[in-house]
Amino acid sequence: MQRTDLRDAPGHLVATIRHLSSLMQGELALAKAEIARNLSRAGVGLVFFGVAALVSLVALNVLATALVGYIAAAGLSLGLAATLVGGGLLAIAAGFAFAGKTRLSAEALHPTRTVENLSRDIDSIKEASNA
Repeated sequence: MQRTDLRDAPGHLVATIRHLSSLMQGELALAKAEIARNLSRAGVGLVFFGVAALVSLVALNVLATALVGYIAAAGLSLGLAATLVGGGLLAIAAGFAFAGKTRLSAEALHPTRTVENLSRDIDSIKEASNA
């Protein structure tokens, strides 16, 4: 077993810090590359979602037109059929808007569990400081 001279310790420490620094720089470069790749991938995914939403809107328009035509063919006037279909779609949209508004309210977004945990932590710290 070789004995190391304590006078060499600062040199070993500097070498260790350099190795650690280069390791951290390498990991940081890898993380940056991975994040850039993932963001690019996410961007393509968002484009696909946008195209899907656009095609869905066109499909809903065609289906609504077909429904108006079907109702008109059943004996109602074209104007009345369009009003019924438009009113029904408007009611559905209003329901979704109300549901979305409810989920976006300040009360729904309030982090209740975190606030409760923080209150318990504060109480624990107070008890520990009084003991």
